[in-house]
Amino acid sequence: MNVLIKRVLHFPITKIIIGIVVPFSLFVVIQNFVLKPIFYSIIQNKSIANPIIHFISFLVLLAAYYFLFRFYDKRKITELSIKYLPKEMFGGFFFGFFTISLSIFILYLLGYYQAISISTAHYSIKFFTVLMFAALVEDLFHRGLIVRVCENWLGTNLTLVIAMLVEMQLHIYNPNTNLFSHFVSLIWGFTMGMMFIYTKRIWLPFFFHLGWNFSQPFYGSNLTGLNDMGSIIQSKFNGPELLTGGAVGIEDSIITLSFLLFIGIALYYLAKKEGKIIKSKLFKR
Repeated sequence: MNVLIKRVLHFPITKIIIGIVVPFSLFVVIQNFVLKPIFYSIIQNKSIANPIIHFISFLVLLAAYYFLFRFYDKRKITELSIKYLPKEMFGGFFFGFFTISLSIFILYLLGYYQAISISTAHYSIKFFTVLMFAALVEDLFHRGLIVRVCENWLGTNLTLVIAMLVEMQLHIYNPNTNLFSHFVSLIWGFTMGMMFIYTKRIWLPFFFHLGWNFSQPFYGSNLTGLNDMGSIIQSKFNGPELLTGGAVGIEDSIITLSFLLFIGIALYYLAKKEGKIIKSKLFKR
């Protein structure tokens, strides 16, 4: 019976379910029953209290994941290793921001983007901490857990397919989505999956994700269909939806998609060259 229980507990799907439910449940309990009562009683202004709560929740979620898998797997939690954190933090954020910036620059040259004014009055630290926490949840559970477990079980190639489909499901109900948006989600899942597969850590995809999400409202674009995430550059997009991204935002532009796909393919090439593509265990005798 003990052997059977152990097999069930360490079956990949079971591990994924436990890895999501336990840390996220702990986060919900601590945020709603500990952090919010404490900080709302100390700080009356929620626009100040909420960023602090989000940041501490960020740490709580990481700690919950870390200690769960230290106990569960009895291993070093390499996906949270900080050995290369500065490089992956600054590099990831820069390339995420740069990718969107390059798309904006091309639109500007084509006459499809116009900067009207610059002001921080339409943006707050609250928006940034929301983006930070949303990116963490997706990258920790999707890349750090689902992609990691599936790659060790099913191999890299099949895992990338799963990562793409999961990503599409995560964003399928975003505002203003269309058929092209779903294709963008598939490519996003592929490229972000490759960032984790290449480094075996969540930090590169997480900070790329953060730079990507921050840069869109920074330039006055909608973010995955949301138009209430603030802006720093008040701007106007005027051109074909295929190029501007329409109501979804600049990430839905075929220009941005091309850059994203190029990054994913380049990482796959490097991973294959360096022997980081894992074969499926299902087909081994």
